[in-house]
Amino acid sequence: MTHLAETLTFSGRKVVAAWASLPFPARPGCLLPDALCAHPQAVPWKLLSPCRARKVSGCFAQSVVLRGVCKERKPPASPLHACGSTEEALQRYLHTLFPGALSTSHVLEQPCHTQPPYPQFFSPLLTRQGFLLDKPPRYPSAAVESIPVLAALQSAPVLRTLLRGLYQELQRLNTRRWASFFSAGVEQGDFQEALEELRTLSQAYETGCEADESEDEADSD
Repeated sequence: MTHLAETLTFSGRKVVAAWASLPFPARPGCLLPDALCAHPQAVPWKLLSPCRARKVSGCFAQSVVLRGVCKERKPPASPLHACGSTEEALQRYLHTLFPGALSTSHVLEQPCHTQPPYPQFFSPLLTRQGFLLDKPPRYPSAAVESIPVLAALQSAPVLRTLLRGLYQELQRLNTRRWASFFSAGVEQGDFQEALEELRTLSQAYETGCEADESEDEADSD
């Protein structure tokens, strides 16, 4: 994980955000292009890292892995369907939603198994293979045995809010009340230096919009 994060961070960045879709929203027998075409404007996964979601989406670099989705072929109905493989379809989808970003993607046939002791917290709209149904089955279905999953790591502007918020919280601390902390060997100067490095790190995730907001926050401080 450390090496993967390092490959996604550059230009002074050191942190990545985690995203996941569990299960990935696909219907029984659905091909990957069908599932992706259902989400043309926004990615079908949720942010797992404790960052406040931003209106402006985008990322600098990302690594995406999808598993458990059918790889069968059918006549092309869209540019995604015309791709030669599911890997190519996912890659084109990522380039469409994140133009200019460094994106790597992998598609695996093996789903994520959810047999006991995996908790059964799934919706009744899921089949035993974790695919979505249009309506709940007439009779209760068996436990979900596997699910398609998409996971992603992103170096993205959304991390700026997390790092900036952490910096502001630490800046408000009255270090004089933490004598035991500094008696453990941490110098006040080292603490201030680390605090400034955290602020610089948060600025590395700024885009034009975030830079303007940063100046407004500085004025309000």
